[in-house]
Amino acid sequence: MKKNVQFFFVACLGSFISLFSAYLFFYFNNNVPNHLKYSLTSSKNILPVLNNGNSSSSIIDFTLPAEKSLPAVVHIKTSSEQINNLSYDPFADWFFGQQKRQQGYTQQGSGSGVIISDNGYIVTNNHVISGADKIEVTLNDKRSYVARIIGFDASTDVALIKIEQKGLPFLLYGNSDLVKIGEWVLAVGNPFNLNSTVTAGIISAKGRNNILDNNKRPIESFIQTDAAVNPGNSGGALVNTNGELIGINTAIASNNGTYQGYSFAVPVNIVKKVISDLIEFGSVQRAFIGISIKDIDSKFASDKNINQLNGVYVNGINNGGSAEDAGIKEGDIITKIQDINVGSVSELQEQISRYRPGDKIIIALLRNNKPIEITLTLKNLNNTTSLIKKTESLTLNMPSVGAEFTQMKPEDLAKFGFENGIMITKLYSGKLSLVGIKEGFIITSIDKKKIIVIEELKRIFDDKKGLILIEGFYTNGVKATYSFNL
Repeated sequence: MKKNVQFFFVACLGSFISLFSAYLFFYFNNNVPNHLKYSLTSSKNILPVLNNGNSSSSIIDFTLPAEKSLPAVVHIKTSSEQINNLSYDPFADWFFGQQKRQQGYTQQGSGSGVIISDNGYIVTNNHVISGADKIEVTLNDKRSYVARIIGFDASTDVALIKIEQKGLPFLLYGNSDLVKIGEWVLAVGNPFNLNSTVTAGIISAKGRNNILDNNKRPIESFIQTDAAVNPGNSGGALVNTNGELIGINTAIASNNGTYQGYSFAVPVNIVKKVISDLIEFGSVQRAFIGISIKDIDSKFASDKNINQLNGVYVNGINNGGSAEDAGIKEGDIITKIQDINVGSVSELQEQISRYRPGDKIIIALLRNNKPIEITLTLKNLNNTTSLIKKTESLTLNMPSVGAEFTQMKPEDLAKFGFENGIMITKLYSGKLSLVGIKEGFIITSIDKKKIIVIEELKRIFDDKKGLILIEGFYTNGVKATYSFNL
């Protein structure tokens, strides 16, 4: 009897606890503030309700931005004819006659692109279409077109192609300056040829640099996100929860070539300027302040007696540049460009990349720890305010080494089996002619580092001191190496 009474008592206690717990659950669900609730019935029950400081809240829903972006993101497939130079085998020639020394093959690649206008303009990465003989674009509805290259910019890894079609769905530009760390985003593209793939993540950081091949491109200020991005996503869309384009997915940080939690996108405000220049001029109108700059850390600030860590240190002034004309001095600390704070070299480069030669900007800086403002007129590489016309090539005249250079087009380089190269189009008295370099020589690397854009060439020749090693080839296929002192 005692055991039965004990069991009965335990059963009643358990029932009471269950009923009381149910009461508390319903009371909590009906009275707790909205911004603390979690969805218990939705498949998104791992996601908190968004409040954003407003009284009205809603569950995170990615269906709207996905519906907006999917029709505007395309699959890009490229192909190019390549030549393998076979090694010489004297025994094969002796027994079988003279052998063919070249063997052709077709190299194929793939990536993504974003339609930005209803008449067929598509933005993608330069590395997706670089060297391609044929570019095929497949829309989300499976229609296919052959695209042509409008222009490209290796410095930002942005390219513009076009298909001949009207009435296409396209994405609207957002504002990458307003993007906040922790904000939800979607990455849309075609990883591993899996068409129309959508992944979600948050903004992990802004202004990331030194991501692409040890910073071989001079302009890097990436948006970092943890949305899954893999090979094939390059050139695809990074969109916010309103379905607006805020970046072009470009790179991943990985030890094995696949996604490991870090991906990077070119901010859309840079993309807009590059695309506008490519449509209007055929090449990017790049502006320069005319300074060498350095990030500030605590040790450097202590050594230079600087009382703050925000800003960019002016390490040197280029002769004849915009900074020299405006009165900027070595040791100044640039803190703002047009009321936009710049706390690192990458952030400063991002802001300047939005302007053209001839544009006037206001620079806020510290001199001897005192704030001042300077109005500056930006110049191009040749220290003028001239813009490059659509019919002109991107050229650079450097009397300091006695040569004129022209940046070659990817389609021309592909004929020789190279992806990068700057041609010496004119030689006169100077260091290059003294070492035996001839006109028509195409520079591919300096000091074992690939030269992608003509700005890199100028920067190296301006800053380099001592022995320099130049490698490249002539159009007849002869490779050559030259070394001399600067």
